[in-house]
Amino acid sequence: MEFGRIIISENAANSENPQDIVNSNISVINLMREEKIDDDLIHEDALTSYYLDYYYSQYTQGNFAQFVYNSGWNKELNELIEEGLQLIGANNHLELFQEQAKKVRLMSSVKLAKFLKGKLEGVNPVRDALNNDTFFELEENLVALNAAFLKSHPDTEVLSVEEMFTVLEEFTGHEIKRE
Repeated sequence: MEFGRIIISENAANSENPQDIVNSNISVINLMREEKIDDDLIHEDALTSYYLDYYYSQYTQGNFAQFVYNSGWNKELNELIEEGLQLIGANNHLELFQEQAKKVRLMSSVKLAKFLKGKLEGVNPVRDALNNDTFFELEENLVALNAAFLKSHPDTEVLSVEEMFTVLEEFTGHEIKRE
């Protein structure tokens, strides 16, 4: 049985910072994974938001090459990110992602494998070729779009932290340790 809800804490929903909303969703997903709930049972759009944040944080920390390197250039993940960017209305980011993905696809599989197995730091012409600072110039705020997507989602429920645990415990069928 799928968990048909996206849960956000009241504190996050009332925050001025859109990253708090995204982080609240991430916390719920991380907790569900700790409780051994399979990703197939987690709300698809909650996961989409989760992976969009992963893409965003990888890009902002180390540009596109870091995303490629740390994600292992996973086809399924890339499709989720593409769909997610489209879903939240980040069309400029989607265009850039597709442009960047094309660069990777045009690379030989040997070159890509070597890049993924090597070190990201130091002299790295593949990394340098993959990086693109256009990301930082785009007018679209990915975090704000992601947060708005979560907040306005028909399956989103804003709950107190205690209520969040109660709902997840009902779903898992056992008590969840609070830290």
